[in-house]
Amino acid sequence: MQDFQNSLETARRMDQDDPLHKWRDEFYIPTHQGEPVLYFCGNSLGLQPKTARPMIEQELKDWAQHGVEGHFEAERPWVHYHEFLTDAMAKVVGGNACEVVCMNSLTVNLHLMMVSFYRPEGRRRKILIEGGAFPSDQYAVASQARFHGLDADQVVEELQPRPGEHLLRTEDILTKVEELGDELALIMIGGVNYLTGQLYDMEAITQKGHAVGAKVGFDLAHGAGNVPLRLHDWGVDFAVWCSYKYLNSGPGGIAGCFVHENHVKGNLPRFEGWWGHSKEKRFKMEPSFEAIPSVEAWQLSNPPIFQLASLLASLKIFDQAGMSELRTKSECLTSYLEYMVVDAFGSRDLVITPSQVHERGAQLSFRIPKGGRDVLERLKQRGVICDFREPNIIRAAPTPLYNSYEDVFRFVSILKECVHELS
Repeated sequence: MQDFQNSLETARRMDQDDPLHKWRDEFYIPTHQGEPVLYFCGNSLGLQPKTARPMIEQELKDWAQHGVEGHFEAERPWVHYHEFLTDAMAKVVGGNACEVVCMNSLTVNLHLMMVSFYRPEGRRRKILIEGGAFPSDQYAVASQARFHGLDADQVVEELQPRPGEHLLRTEDILTKVEELGDELALIMIGGVNYLTGQLYDMEAITQKGHAVGAKVGFDLAHGAGNVPLRLHDWGVDFAVWCSYKYLNSGPGGIAGCFVHENHVKGNLPRFEGWWGHSKEKRFKMEPSFEAIPSVEAWQLSNPPIFQLASLLASLKIFDQAGMSELRTKSECLTSYLEYMVVDAFGSRDLVITPSQVHERGAQLSFRIPKGGRDVLERLKQRGVICDFREPNIIRAAPTPLYNSYEDVFRFVSILKECVHELS
């Protein structure tokens, strides 16, 4: 842990020295009783970039001015709009341009990917996920198993921590992959666990999965825009993510998808729609499908322009700030939160997120010993926004684009008050 100090002056000095502090002013921060809230919920819904409104209003203006011709005559022609996001999104997830596309919602994309990458045959039928994965992932993999006529209880294998522990050990994950061996068809886990905030070793998992002949995919809902990703270099087969958390695209914002270039020009089975058809021939309305030679072939329909505009506003900020610089601040900011909690409570017992910075992103999860929901409500009454997960977990995400060290200092002081009031 770095050499921090528990003082408001120290927090303010760190903010003054922070080269990314300026980006805070580019976001709308909600208020409580006339004052900005302490917003630590970017792992659930990111704040609105101030540029999102004018970006969307431009599309409304073009719609009003051009009608259907806006597909070709808008300032950013709608027929190509998703392409305006590709390079910036590819930088965020560590993919090549031909491997990354913004489309659909996360679970829709997950199902589309499993249509292509979960191909049970013979002994190779099993899907490996982490126990306690986000429910949508659990529902999706179980329903895919049933879609293939299999018993999900027999096919889906869940990774569990050792007795008395909250986190998965990398060596246990790799051992389980090796044990399943030629029975394992697909590994599909969250790159960052939504509950504990644990960042898994995706490179090692991918290598081990491929070594036993399995396909490997990740749900990066809590990874994209949060932690360093090198999906192409790691050889990941596919990944999916939403954009309304760390990527700040707004509620229900459009999702993203990665397919490694080793697969994009192959003959994988997939569900197909006209937006994945050859761009040069798309409007010829031909009956036979000719796939775009990229991940765009998995597109089904023309995308929602207003959602793309909102995400584009945020990605422009990411492009300017830089993922490397954001990660550097994130590590420091989250470490400062950890330091303050330990200093306030006398131990790290509340924290269930890994202590090593390379094993976590911009989130600490706290196991509240008594009255977790009541603590959350008291925090809210004092102008602090976090969230709660059953049975007793409060999650706090110090997001480097708009959270400050002073935010962290004030949050921990209030958290201490609220916990002690209920103890």
